[in-house]
Amino acid sequence: MEARRAIELFAAVASHYGVGWTPSGSSKFGADALRVDGKIFAALTRKHRLLLKLPPARVAQLLADGRAERFASGGRAMNGWITVTPQQASEWMPLANEARAFVAAETRRKPRKR
Repeated sequence: MEARRAIELFAAVASHYGVGWTPSGSSKFGADALRVDGKIFAALTRKHRLLLKLPPARVAQLLADGRAERFASGGRAMNGWITVTPQQASEWMPLANEARAFVAAETRRKPRKR
């Protein structure tokens, strides 16, 4: 039930950005991700949580408030990445908007390597 809810929520987030999203079934990182300027800002994890890239201060605030969990890959905490459960559905769209704005600003500041 939680998995279906997460898929529906993520599809709604994707639709908000004009993306016709369906789950890929791939276990590869980023397979079920939303991007801005080629960089991931949001994804649906295998544990059916919303994964977001946010600035360090915002991550710290969300963790301290208990509104998010730190994302770990291979047992290693990934700086700047948090997850949000489907039970926090009202947080998904606002936080996705924050993540997209953050990543878009980051890509504008950093010149791409050639």
